[in-house]
Amino acid sequence: MQTVDYSRYQTLAITRRGPLVNGTPSVLDIRMRADGPGGNGKLPTAGHDGHWELSEIWRDVGRDDSVRAAVLRGDGLGFSGGGDLALVQDMASDFEVRTRVWKEARDLVYNVINCDKPIVSAMHGPAVGAGLVAGLLADISIAARSAKIVDGHTRLGVAAGDHAAIVWPLLCGMAKAKYYLMLCEPVSGEEAERIGLVSLAVDDAQLLDKAYEVADRLASGSTSAIRWTKYSLNNWLRQAGPSFDTSLALEFMGFAGPDVREGVASLREKRPPRYGADS
Repeated sequence: MQTVDYSRYQTLAITRRGPLVNGTPSVLDIRMRADGPGGNGKLPTAGHDGHWELSEIWRDVGRDDSVRAAVLRGDGLGFSGGGDLALVQDMASDFEVRTRVWKEARDLVYNVINCDKPIVSAMHGPAVGAGLVAGLLADISIAARSAKIVDGHTRLGVAAGDHAAIVWPLLCGMAKAKYYLMLCEPVSGEEAERIGLVSLAVDDAQLLDKAYEVADRLASGSTSAIRWTKYSLNNWLRQAGPSFDTSLALEFMGFAGPDVREGVASLREKRPPRYGADS
């Protein structure tokens, strides 16, 4: 049986829990750290290290024979706080960084889709950026009713790449996807369940218990039946691969353009962006 040493992960706190299989807890509990390298102590943010780790962890989950299910959750005030502005600045100014992060962004989506173990996400508070990618692509996505889901790409001045084109239209329909993605409108956990963007919305105090309950049921079920069901259903996402690849390329082309500089400046200065329209 192949197991994995997860000690190399610094922005993710990884423990085991759930039903025992051959004496080993079979559910991997993955917590995105607010206090990890590059974190701000309040929300998990994806800096250089965090972005890579979130894309890579799903390869290890797939390789680890002792894991039957995984739970992804946030830390501190929310699920995920989006990309660190220092990373965004480096992407805008450095071609090598931009191409590296493009590959990581692509791998994050496809690694979640292709991981054969079922993944459960537990989203509370703000859910933005790379964390949101894994949160919405998870096989069972659970949100606290008060969660605040935001795809903020166009606010930053780049196309909605990441996971947007591959999964939002399938989950909530094209009309809702365009509205929320073009305008960066926040979606509460309760509304996300209503429109089909997440699997379940629960009271805030019940979030983690429900995520663990679902993960434990998956870990206790038929591994072949559950994994093969995931594989076949995710062919819907694989069919959307060309649309995703295009959206990701357009997003990263935007990081070389002028609008992202205004987007970063407006976030740093805590003001609305000015993209050429008369005030």
